[in-house]
Amino acid sequence: MGKPTGFLDFDRENNKSVKPLERIKNFNEFHSPMQKAERQNQGARCMNCGVPFCQSAMKLGGMVSGCPLHNLIPEWNDEIYHGNWEYALARLTKTASFPEFTGRVCPALCEAACSCGLYGSSVTVKENELAIIEEGYKNGWVKPRPPEVRTGKRVAVVGSGPSGLACAQRLNSRGHSVTVYEKDDRIGGLLMYGIPNMKLEKQIVERRVKLMTDEGIEFKTGVDVGKDISADELLKTYDAVVLCCGAGKPRDLKAENRNIKGIYFAVDFLKSTTKALLDNKLKSGFISAKGKDVVIVGGGDTGNDCVGTCIRHGCKSVTQLEMMPKLPDSRADTNPWPQYPRVCKTDYGQEEAIAVFGHDPRVYCTTVKSFIPDDSGNIKAVVTVELKPEKDEKLPIHSIDFGKCETRGGSQYYEYTEYILPLPQGADPEKLTVAYSGISYEDAVLGKWETTFRLESVSRQRVAHVELNIGGWHVTQVELSPMGVSVTVDDNGSSDPLPEILAYDKSGAPIPVNGSSSSWNGTERICKNQFTSPLPLEQISRVTIGGVEIDFKN
Repeated sequence: MGKPTGFLDFDRENNKSVKPLERIKNFNEFHSPMQKAERQNQGARCMNCGVPFCQSAMKLGGMVSGCPLHNLIPEWNDEIYHGNWEYALARLTKTASFPEFTGRVCPALCEAACSCGLYGSSVTVKENELAIIEEGYKNGWVKPRPPEVRTGKRVAVVGSGPSGLACAQRLNSRGHSVTVYEKDDRIGGLLMYGIPNMKLEKQIVERRVKLMTDEGIEFKTGVDVGKDISADELLKTYDAVVLCCGAGKPRDLKAENRNIKGIYFAVDFLKSTTKALLDNKLKSGFISAKGKDVVIVGGGDTGNDCVGTCIRHGCKSVTQLEMMPKLPDSRADTNPWPQYPRVCKTDYGQEEAIAVFGHDPRVYCTTVKSFIPDDSGNIKAVVTVELKPEKDEKLPIHSIDFGKCETRGGSQYYEYTEYILPLPQGADPEKLTVAYSGISYEDAVLGKWETTFRLESVSRQRVAHVELNIGGWHVTQVELSPMGVSVTVDDNGSSDPLPEILAYDKSGAPIPVNGSSSSWNGTERICKNQFTSPLPLEQISRVTIGGVEIDFKN
């Protein structure tokens, strides 16, 4: 670490922001970067913890805490403190594809997990990240790096949002020839049209797209795959096709008179503003809130973006409906660090509404019941209903995931997860209701598969954590379930064949295997045996991996 006492010597300081009443006059970004010496002090506050929760991305209390990209945060904070900005950039871009985007719009799960936040203010990780990448652009360190050798393989990426751009970047860096298809008139997807300009100015997106173009990536706009070009044509033209289509279909409201005029989906509203801003400096061709009383249904980040946009339009009033209760202003005892803090956040749009109208626009525990039209069929009023949060003390709330069955490369692929739900004292099992969501893959199931909820305390799924060297593979975990046997191994570039996985019944005979597969999850290789019907666990006597017997204890 750079300065052992940095978190004691320096207070947290954030980039200065333009005052709400001033910044609503335009759609520009409104944060000013601090001087390099000041930023280095912020880097000095990082303690390089023995366990850096900031980069862990652990699921705690039902929410993720820490960076999902596993950014090497303590490393580049240390480099910032020592003034080694170019090396800080090298460590940042090792894991982050587009720090100029995440440094502006990321919710900063890293900061929520920062150890300094346990008793004080967390490190300014998000702003430090942004400072590094912008310093890189300023000094010419961020420049096109086309691959030295091309593989001859062609890949089509459908969608140019964050995932599509990241996918294209990584594939291109490995030497494949990549073409990105985008149905809109500009590249960027959510980055371009979903996030308002005051959070992410569009020249920032265009700067990155130009860089990627100079690296050899081809971009095609105005092409709606499935309409303008068929899937068959893509499959014939390219060696691989990657679908990065996003979640373009919005969730609608089931309310009376939903289809009357004057009701819009949030992304359609935001897109129209950004497009008009870029096309004609907001002179025409957008959904305007000027002079209108606006009701926004939803209290999340997108709803907040709509608040800020409406205010910049010059709305008469804005009300934001939030169906959930107001979160506490400080952590509850049931929400300890390093869990993500479930506290009330007042974002930039709400700050601006308070400055303009004198009050927070959010109305909690409220949603829409129906819409009332005027004589011309335009919306005139909104009928709301107050929601009352109630907790059934008898039945605990569970988040449930189910196993899945897919077809990969023409073969059947199964994953199994069994969840044991504790039976509340005095509850009748026949009257329990379990709600779940999942994905179903048609024509992928062999035989009859069922999901059962058992109220016992012991699961049929068994996991053995091991440390075994078998051939050139290092085995770390063996999982036995009705879906088969799954083995996790460290991939050290071994050319040895994958170890043979066998399960034996009580008679000592090996159970027939329908096939096997291997997949790479970015860190480890998963080897699986696949069966055409559930594996009879009660008949399993032993499992061997490459001839080595694995002991499973009941």
